[in-house]
Amino acid sequence: MLSRINTLQTVILSALLFSNPIPAAADINDFQTWGAVVATGSLKSFNPAWKNFKYWAEFQGRFGDDTSRLSQVMVRPGIGYEINPNSSVWMGFGWIPTDEPFTRTPFNERRLWQQFSWKDSYSFGMLSSRTRFEQRWAPRVGDDTAFRLRQMLKISSPLSQAPAYSLVASDEYFLNLNDTDWSPKSGFDQNRLFLGIGYNFDKNSKTEIGYMNQYINRSNTSVNLNDHILSINFFLDY
Repeated sequence: MLSRINTLQTVILSALLFSNPIPAAADINDFQTWGAVVATGSLKSFNPAWKNFKYWAEFQGRFGDDTSRLSQVMVRPGIGYEINPNSSVWMGFGWIPTDEPFTRTPFNERRLWQQFSWKDSYSFGMLSSRTRFEQRWAPRVGDDTAFRLRQMLKISSPLSQAPAYSLVASDEYFLNLNDTDWSPKSGFDQNRLFLGIGYNFDKNSKTEIGYMNQYINRSNTSVNLNDHILSINFFLDY
């Protein structure tokens, strides 16, 4: 049984690792630091009848150019509904001020997003999936609406010697669904591969810290971005 569990872990981790595109020699490499706080919880404290309704509050700060400047801020609130203990649906808004090196022309992006989340526990740990659909606007640089689909797969496997700690691996693939007049073009947009360590402070809070590789396809130039990221995340769930 143990060998089958180890085999499954190896298969999942290998699939995540090899899903990331192979960078080209001409790509621009940058070291970045990203920090995120994501809080979710039930609305039952406001009304017991709302126990299946949930809130989502997320804030991120992303530092680029070898972590020398604040390059992007993300504020992403949302509301959700818990279908069952393993599945939920979400919708919300995003405000994303963006600067170099993510863009040559600074702009404030606005998004609407819809999401289906699934998770389940197995003998090796937690396996989760997140499917997100986004509608994106950048009023200062273009008039079109960009449609994007994102798919993330994540595995979190507790360490038997220290159950509060876990090995975490995830991969998220981004696909642009249309061409726009402000940069996004139909097809592969980017991929994010994360490998790190998780730690549970208690049943309601945890952190995940590790390395993320973000490979961005810049459709308006032959030079793509290959970002090496120190990713620091805090999760609260009440």
